[in-house]
Amino acid sequence: MTHAHAPTTPRSTLVVSAHAGDFVWRAGGAIALAAARGEKVTIACLTFGERGESARAWREGKDLAQIKALRRDEAERAAATLGAEVRFFDAGDHPLLPTPGLTDRLVALYRETRPDVVLTHPADDPYNGDHPAAHRMALEARILAQAIGYPADGEVIGAPPVFCFEPHQPEMSGFRPEVLLDITEVWETKRKAMECLAAQRHLWDYYTDLAVRRGVQLRRNAGPNLGLAHRTLAEAYMRPYPQIAKELA
Repeated sequence: MTHAHAPTTPRSTLVVSAHAGDFVWRAGGAIALAAARGEKVTIACLTFGERGESARAWREGKDLAQIKALRRDEAERAAATLGAEVRFFDAGDHPLLPTPGLTDRLVALYRETRPDVVLTHPADDPYNGDHPAAHRMALEARILAQAIGYPADGEVIGAPPVFCFEPHQPEMSGFRPEVLLDITEVWETKRKAMECLAAQRHLWDYYTDLAVRRGVQLRRNAGPNLGLAHRTLAEAYMRPYPQIAKELA
């Protein structure tokens, strides 16, 4: 007598992004890789970046409602290109401020998605306070989602590892590229997602160049005999919590 194997739950990745474009520029490769492996990727987009990340639209004479609609459409198309689902919180940017309601919604999303991996901003960014604010909110919600007494829907979660993606000004933000992720096989997907963000067209080439530079570092740190493509592209991440392991590798 044979028994059918019970279906397995796909791995889950949760991305907490301050603005509508951040998850694309900084973690689009990781998102596309996870989606290509059949994993569930959910993006918590805390704001549309309507006030501080949409200068071109303001100069074109668009009003706040039009800019929000524009950035929402861009983010939805970019997320679909990467293979992810995006949830909009519309919390307001510049400044992005924590509220009890926003915390509750993030905790509920953690418990709903039960992430195996969390991606978010690093702790420091002297050029944009919304990014550190999103970092603090993401880590606080992760902790609260583990607390059995916290009044939110869903079952408590474990302690998913957190990876902080690279800020726009890494040298000024104390960012160290501790993890280099090879995104060569999904680079074209990431580039297509970037091109959905016409409101920030000026960043397309910047993040292409950054992927090339991080790819050079990846090859240098991987050694010469691993068969890596000559043109390797990469994203960089930091770890705010210790890596858990049974052996060093």
